[in-house]
Amino acid sequence: MPRDADRKARARGLARSDRGGLHHHRRGHRALVLLGATYWLALRDNAPDAARRHGLSLGGLLDPEPLDWPRLARSAATELGWALALSAIVFPLFWVGFVAWWSPPSPFRPAPVSGILDEALGQLLVIALPEEAFYRGYLQTRLDEAWPPRSPILGACLGPGVVVASLIFALGHVATELHPNRLAVFFPSLLFGWIRARRRGIGCAAAFHALCNLFASYLARSYGLGA
Repeated sequence: MPRDADRKARARGLARSDRGGLHHHRRGHRALVLLGATYWLALRDNAPDAARRHGLSLGGLLDPEPLDWPRLARSAATELGWALALSAIVFPLFWVGFVAWWSPPSPFRPAPVSGILDEALGQLLVIALPEEAFYRGYLQTRLDEAWPPRSPILGACLGPGVVVASLIFALGHVATELHPNRLAVFFPSLLFGWIRARRRGIGCAAAFHALCNLFASYLARSYGLGA
């Protein structure tokens, strides 16, 4: 019985979070704060290499040079391709973990995909991009400068910075919603940090972050845990 009560409480928490939606004012305000902080801390001095140094170039979009549209298109396609490939590897494992953690009381019934597609742009621009710009672009870069990475892992060189940035990322989520379940974002944050180091930018990390949120939302609706 205690396990059932805990499961129901967690499901209600997920449902409340889902109903909050992308249009919740707090999320919009948080996005503006994160983007503003990233600009103020990383880009404000207009140093020629500031965007590249912090992984914020985004295919030249934020570089001081004139925008090269073919380069931007190639970069966007490459980073999205990486994000989709990682999704194909990670999402089956995530699905297993989702079921083990939430213990859905209802069987899987595929939710309409159209509802998830409606959220895609908001997930990318309001949630994933601001978070990746600040936590992986600015914060992880500065932490790596303080504690130089020395551990090669699957093509990326990582150090204490990715762990500390992920811890701060998790605490930031708890600060916006006071529930210990929010600390679980520490673990995907480690993967986002690896992606930022592997790709030397936040483009793939932002796309993959958005895809993860969309997939989690789809699973919640398909298992009857969200609105």
